[in-house]
Amino acid sequence: MGSMEVFEGDDLSTLFYGSGYNDTNYSNYPIESTCCNSGLVCTQGESMRFQAVFIPVLYSLALVLGLLGNGLVLGVLFQLRRTWSVTDTFILHLAVADTLLLLTLPFWAVEATQGWIFGTELCKLMGAIFKINFYSGIFLLACISLDRYLSIVHAVQMYSRRKPWAVQASCLCVWLFCLLLSIPDWVFLESSSDVRRDKVECTHNYQRFNANMKHWRLASRLLYHVVGFLLPSAVMVYCYSCILLRLRGGSQGPQKQKAIRVILALVVVFFISWTPYNITMLVDTVQSDPTKANQTCADITALDVSLTVTSTLGYLHCCLNPVLYAFVGVKFRRHLLDMLNTWGCRIKGHVGPIARRSSMWSESGDTSYTSGF
Repeated sequence: MGSMEVFEGDDLSTLFYGSGYNDTNYSNYPIESTCCNSGLVCTQGESMRFQAVFIPVLYSLALVLGLLGNGLVLGVLFQLRRTWSVTDTFILHLAVADTLLLLTLPFWAVEATQGWIFGTELCKLMGAIFKINFYSGIFLLACISLDRYLSIVHAVQMYSRRKPWAVQASCLCVWLFCLLLSIPDWVFLESSSDVRRDKVECTHNYQRFNANMKHWRLASRLLYHVVGFLLPSAVMVYCYSCILLRLRGGSQGPQKQKAIRVILALVVVFFISWTPYNITMLVDTVQSDPTKANQTCADITALDVSLTVTSTLGYLHCCLNPVLYAFVGVKFRRHLLDMLNTWGCRIKGHVGPIARRSSMWSESGDTSYTSGF
């Protein structure tokens, strides 16, 4: 946002553990479509044992680090709520989205070890919450890059200080769009037994409406790849590339060098986090056609494990967002140290001078020579 791709056409055992052929009711397919070449049914026992250990450990780590980092961001923002800039507002919504997504991780960790024990209503709720906040986090990152691009490259302020509601309206549009993307989860998700995995899981059940599962699955994967990765990635790459060219166009002062390093870190970490998972998803989309019988159980297990590992790497991005979009800012570090000192944590630190009107995340008030963070 193991393989937590809460997308239409996949069951949540696919979304949190891996995929293989785990997106349909197997009673509709010949036994060969879920078997290895030797004729034995692939029960996924090996991948399930891996997931039962890997997922709880990594999700627990992500939960603790993510809640700590995003909690500090929200705490500082709350203290400075009267002086928010445009970027501060986007960061607020991003931190909320990451926090809500992280709060769903314990449920998927329990499912990895014990199956889904929370019932259909909570299955729908957790799946929809995950979907909404997964998409909103990515879209908000794209909004931040677009705002910085217009401000730095074209010296255009998309949001005026005289209309503070405009940026809130943009964020509201992002949330509403993500809510629309979650409608299939509210409708189709339910708690049901997976025969192949021999456990109860939170899955999409399209048979109740006589829907074509194969078409739903393909449509959901295309929606994810295009809307959830390719489109926001293209926006970020274009915007940050133009920003870098603009920053490199003048003298290379220390301030501009810091901004360039920050921008490179933002782009590199985003793609390191999400590219492996998207490549694995593409492979899974091609290989999981139930009419194919040329895969072995080892192939399916390897794909399941790969989806588990790469998706977890992607969701750890929620823990990095506070570092990349907040802790790199001198002004934020100063306010954070002040807040911790107020709480009795005597931490000494040195930060340089800060422009009074700069964003809490920026290194300078000069938006022509800063990344805005």
